Amino acid sequence: MAALDGLPPLREVIQRHGLDARKALGQNFLLDLNLTQKVARTAGPLEGVTVFEVGPGPGGLTRAILALGAKKVIAVERDSRCLPALAEIAAHYPGRLEVIEGDALKVDFETLPVDGPVRVIANLPYNVGTQLLVNWLLPKAWPPFWQSLTLMFQKEVGLRIVADEADDHYGRLGVLCGWRTQAYMAFDISPQAFTPPPKVTSTVVHLTPKENPIPCAVGKLERVTEAAFGQRRKMLRQSLKPLGGEALLAKAGIDPTRRAETLSVDEFCRLANCL
Repeated sequence: MAALDGLPPLREVIQRHGLDARKALGQNFLLDLNLTQKVARTAGPLEGVTVFEVGPGPGGLTRAILALGAKKVIAVERDSRCLPALAEIAAHYPGRLEVIEGDALKVDFETLPVDGPVRVIANLPYNVGTQLLVNWLLPKAWPPFWQSLTLMFQKEVGLRIVADEADDHYGRLGVLCGWRTQAYMAFDISPQAFTPPPKVTSTVVHLTPKENPIPCAVGKLERVTEAAFGQRRKMLRQSLKPLGGEALLAKAGIDPTRRAETLSVDEFCRLANCL
């Protein structure tokens, strides 16, 4: 990255600021310069785009996003130790990096003032990644405030995000993502690319919003998927008994002997709309 933007190498930044990654914060820093650029490029051309980033740490991905031409990056960082390193990047890119110190789960991203299209690009902390994704999938209005989500997860989570009824990883997260987005896994990243190396392979997932997803009440869809996948090995007439069981299934035109993992996203939406 030094050759790309003239800033010091990330390892030097980490050492100078004493930024040892902390497990309690779900931190694993990505130092491979080729990979940080590859992650940023997965989001597409960034000129004129405001990027929301969560957990920038020492700023490796932040630097890649800015170097590739993003109009502005708004980064949310919980670890105050990282703020001086991020301030150095902000000074190098005047007016293009804003850092919010705090917990991303408590930030209302929809209300952040922006000028132009928004994309989210982040190497998400492992301990909050899935919840942040769900929050972004359930904004107050749809289409959402973001054009796309380019996010790094543990590979197991990535498989759950892109899964459908033909996949063993299919569950509540797959239904929610399949309902409102088109999602695909872009590429994997080995543990050795991180400091410290996690015990699992990571993957980058790219999601774009469906303009007109099936009309469905979020709360009802969550109730149906929670009940169905809560007892996924049981027939739906049993797992959905608290919600009406066979009467609900008959109303939706679904065979009561089927199991949750065989239902398509469309069928789950039909069940929710019949609830």
